[in-house]
Amino acid sequence: MQEFVPLTDQGRRFREEFLIRLGDVDVRGLLRLDGVARLLQDVATDDWIDTGVSSSDTWVVRRTTLRLSEGAEWPRYLDRVALTTWCGGVGAAWAERRTTFAFEDEAQIEAAALWVPIDPTGHPVRMRESFFAVYGDAVHARKVSGRVAKPVVDENAQRRAWPLREADVDVVGHVNNAAVWQALSEVVAPPVQSVSVTHHASIERGDAVILASTPGSLWLVVDGSIRVSAQYSLA
Repeated sequence: MQEFVPLTDQGRRFREEFLIRLGDVDVRGLLRLDGVARLLQDVATDDWIDTGVSSSDTWVVRRTTLRLSEGAEWPRYLDRVALTTWCGGVGAAWAERRTTFAFEDEAQIEAAALWVPIDPTGHPVRMRESFFAVYGDAVHARKVSGRVAKPVVDENAQRRAWPLREADVDVVGHVNNAAVWQALSEVVAPPVQSVSVTHHASIERGDAVILASTPGSLWLVVDGSIRVSAQYSLA
């Protein structure tokens, strides 16, 4: 079970406001799940840029888990949401980023994401000293596991093609994290109580992707290999 560690007064925190726009909501005006992923990705990027650290490493997300805060309403069109993000812990070659969504000072969504730094050749690297210089020694207090369970597609899952678009590919050359969450938006609509998406391997331009799903689960499969798995529960 994912632990959502609370915000403390130790270490760095970064806060940014976003206005939820038309392109990220569904027909009811609710923020789509891929819209959530996009905002999480954007605030993480803006935080890292704001640190001023110069590095050739690129951060890629391995797993993102989120939950709806108790008693909260799901974000919707034209809400101005405040995202606060901080480091929840580290491992040898990964870090956990915690983020909360808030509207009018009330928490809406909590997220915990496992991010991995990779070098220009695409290989994971150990955490740099520059990271600890910015986020502080406090992050050493909580060790985060990078272990990811091996998924299996349910034999009763429904399967269909999930065609890729050129717009899905980002500067790293892979299908972007937020674009992957669009597949989840095909099978479940907000609000949800919880979602966890794991990237087991990247999806590349030109891949023939099969979307397999059962109620509560999703898999993206390429040539028989699971590239992404997801589990969710309804609110």
